[in-house]
Amino acid sequence: MSSRPATYIQTAATRSITAIRFSHVTKTYRLYSSEQKRLLSAFLPKVSFKTVKANNDLSFMVRRGESVALIGRNGAGKSTALKIITGVTAPESGLVEIHGRVSALLDLSAGFDAQLTGRQNLRLRGRLWGLSQTEIDQRMDDIVEFAELGPYIDQPLRTYSSGMRARLGFAFASSLDPDILILDEVLSVGDRAFHKKSLARMREILVKHNLTLLFVTHSLGSAKQFCDRGLVIEQGSLMYDGPIDDAIAFYENMTD
Repeated sequence: MSSRPATYIQTAATRSITAIRFSHVTKTYRLYSSEQKRLLSAFLPKVSFKTVKANNDLSFMVRRGESVALIGRNGAGKSTALKIITGVTAPESGLVEIHGRVSALLDLSAGFDAQLTGRQNLRLRGRLWGLSQTEIDQRMDDIVEFAELGPYIDQPLRTYSSGMRARLGFAFASSLDPDILILDEVLSVGDRAFHKKSLARMREILVKHNLTLLFVTHSLGSAKQFCDRGLVIEQGSLMYDGPIDDAIAFYENMTD
């Protein structure tokens, strides 16, 4: 089909049955043979590169209240779709509709300031997310307790390990009250005890009336545990859409 300009629409939660819609969405990346050539391309348009369609005429719809897993191999285009939904990147063509407030648990430590303390980062991230000071204060004790950072909560993030940063990020992101929740391989955060607690928190969140979940994972067991429906993506295109058990079976047959 011919390419058409990309359209991105985001609205507050409505009574519409649709939470997320992708219609013929294409996202292309340029691949250079080296970082030097990537830099030169900003000044020299003739620098050679290869193109990869991370999303290739991708279409699907997620209904409000559904729990849907995106299943596929590394590089299939799953994370690119999530980045488009969350506004991190934009497609070249197609229509993207998002109806509702989105919370994304992707890179849990992204956006933190290493010079600020954990508590200061929570306040900053809360304001960036649009929370009032009162809303941040109401959540603070629960976030701090859940993160299990002890006195480190008032130490600069530069003193944190990567696991401590991820725990802080998960504690904050899971404290929000979204209409649409986006997960990308984040439930392995922390040690075994914290991992178990994270799973329990996720189940608690999913009890929320009409919460929509879009979940990317390589763990088919986790997909089966949290989702009712599966979308199998290969080379940026939708290969299968159906009940989660059938989607997993399709994917396993495809990869055998």
